[in-house]
Amino acid sequence: MEILLNPNIAYLTSVLALLAILAAIVAPGTGLIELLALLLVGVSAYMVYNIGMNLWALIILLLSVIPFFIAIRNKNSLPYLITSIAMIIGGSLFLFTGSNLMPLVDPFLVIGVSGLAATFVWFAAKKSIQAQNARKHHDIDDLIGQVGEARTDILQEGSILINSELWSARSQDNIPAGERVRVVKRDGFILVVEPMPKIEN
Repeated sequence: MEILLNPNIAYLTSVLALLAILAAIVAPGTGLIELLALLLVGVSAYMVYNIGMNLWALIILLLSVIPFFIAIRNKNSLPYLITSIAMIIGGSLFLFTGSNLMPLVDPFLVIGVSGLAATFVWFAAKKSIQAQNARKHHDIDDLIGQVGEARTDILQEGSILINSELWSARSQDNIPAGERVRVVKRDGFILVVEPMPKIEN
């Protein structure tokens, strides 16, 4: 158990716990990430309790979650991301200190881990923002009223092409492949379509 009282190991575990919390925010509901975060927080708390630490640095590290959380839900995310990264680096540098606030953790470890943590925060937030935008872009309800092309014969089932994307579809009327169709509603992930009226010359 002596290894758990090593300031370098304690520091590394504390930062990993913070990153696991941030990962749980980005990808909630998986269960495994939340369990890992809980485990790391517990181990980190044990180490911190036995080694002692700079309380203000811990508070700064924990508060870095707030601007990160705002960043992944805000269009103007850059200032919040920079704030979160700066708080992680600042809190990391002074998490475990000796006399005269001299860090007990290897400075090279702090620099390396802080850099990796900052990179993780940056890319995790970026991917989360992209995923949110993609979900908004692919909202099925936005397809209602749009016109596409039947790629197969459609009656009880079939497929249509809308905006270069293939969708499952059904219709009350028999629609031959190649005909233009309009989406009138959706039934789950299946689009209900009707044939477009033909324009007579």
